[in-house]
Amino acid sequence: MDAKQLKSTSKFLSLVLRHQPDKIGVELDEQGWIDVETLLAAINRSGKRVTREQLNEVVETNDKRRFQFSGDGAQIRATQGHSVEVDLGYQPATPPEFLLHGTPERSVAIILETGLKKMARHHVHLHHDQATASAVGQRRGKPILLQIAAGRMHADGYLFYVTPNEVWLTDEVPPQYLSLLEVASG
Repeated sequence: MDAKQLKSTSKFLSLVLRHQPDKIGVELDEQGWIDVETLLAAINRSGKRVTREQLNEVVETNDKRRFQFSGDGAQIRATQGHSVEVDLGYQPATPPEFLLHGTPERSVAIILETGLKKMARHHVHLHHDQATASAVGQRRGKPILLQIAAGRMHADGYLFYVTPNEVWLTDEVPPQYLSLLEVASG
């Protein structure tokens, strides 16, 4: 697949595996898994054409590693970012002292006042590296990086989880744990 096809297929998989499995008439199990053959058949019935080889390519080359196959390769799921109810089974983990969150400049004032909230997703997404946090923040405008005192939050009893693609998850980040890091360059 060329880069455009890869991106389009990845976005479609994100839609189906994170938000709207019913769009193609499938259901995810409680942990967000679906049988690969069931998924491919439903995608192809919906009018899109995706082969197992193309699906493998999307999973293997996705820069954010949004998807994972089960150990035997028979099932697939998104690794985080769901708006549909799933239990990904991640265990609490000890975060690094600081984590980052990229956000559009227009959102900074309200976030610093009220904190980070999960909104329609299951968790707030945090990152350990500036490049990833900045890339996330620039999706909707000029990115600003917020630093989260994750170590202090954890010591104060907040739970953190880490996904296979190294996205840190938590339920919320109250404003007292946030600080403005820098304006990220795009």
